[in-house]
Amino acid sequence: MLSYTDLKSGVIFLLDGQPYQVLESNFLRMQQRKPVNQTRIKNLITGKIISRNFQPSDNFPEAETERQKVLFVYSHRDKYIFSPIKDRSQRFEIGGEIIGDSAQFLKANTEVDILKFEDRIINVALPVKMDLEVKDAPPGIKGDTATGGTKTITLETGAEINAPLFINKGDVVRVNTQTREYTERISKA
Repeated sequence: MLSYTDLKSGVIFLLDGQPYQVLESNFLRMQQRKPVNQTRIKNLITGKIISRNFQPSDNFPEAETERQKVLFVYSHRDKYIFSPIKDRSQRFEIGGEIIGDSAQFLKANTEVDILKFEDRIINVALPVKMDLEVKDAPPGIKGDTATGGTKTITLETGAEINAPLFINKGDVVRVNTQTREYTERISKA
């Protein structure tokens, strides 16, 4: 059992029979009152994020989850095909509703982590940073800094992000998949 002090960022616990992950936690103690743990938690099945306060009397069972590394093979019509890393013939599919917006950064032969709860896949976690090729980038015009010196580029997976004006078609850039932001240029075209 987890007490309210164990609910720190990243901890997965059961609340009302559903697995939740703690995104943020903050202990607060007002004068002459009991301490409270103010948290933002995410339901790993529905994806809903809520704010909730927990009291010292609250206890929770730890969620029995299993992490597994798998390989992304390909996608077809909102279905994403994966395989275990050691045995590529054992393929399985995951629906787009589980992967969510991070599907825009999936490319073939990418290793990802899946999270299972009660033998059901509930989450797919991509690497935080991925190297992707730029498929389309409008030309950067010298002196065009009214937009903050950035332009919208299209990556090989179809995702669109903002990048500096010096990025051109064919460059390979590193992207943060959690914040959807350009990080650095890896190689020039």
